[in-house]
Amino acid sequence: MPKTLEERFQRLEDIEAIRQLKARYCEACDDDHNAEAISALFVEDGVWTGTGGPPHAQGRAAIREYMNSVRASGRIRNSAHMLMNPVIRVDGEHATGSWRLLMMFTGNAKGGSTQYHRIIGRYENEFVRRDGKWYFQRLHVTVVESGAYAAEESKLGEV
Repeated sequence: MPKTLEERFQRLEDIEAIRQLKARYCEACDDDHNAEAISALFVEDGVWTGTGGPPHAQGRAAIREYMNSVRASGRIRNSAHMLMNPVIRVDGEHATGSWRLLMMFTGNAKGGSTQYHRIIGRYENEFVRRDGKWYFQRLHVTVVESGAYAAEESKLGEV
């Protein structure tokens, strides 16, 4: 645990930098799975994994390829990542972080119609600082529950 004022301040700066990194990840995912932006947030040998559906991708090129495949499939559109309950632990040049996840999105149902979905899950991440900047070393998403939900077409877009 940090003892000096400088160490305590550095810890807070690191936690905020990691929160911002995670926010950029969610923003890039919600930008139609912007593969370039997402892969740039990982170290070169970073790992993206998931349970409950998503595959394993190791290295920026594989992460970029996977995110491009998500975009091309059209199965996740207009996504909105909502993260809660962050727990971030910093230990020198390494850190861990966990968040609860609620994600809403539209996608294609069988027959081509639009369907509305939600995912409930958890992110478990490992971070590393390189040249003074934080990156994902490993991102793991666990999907606890997912499925379609009903929405009235006439109400969509109304405030």
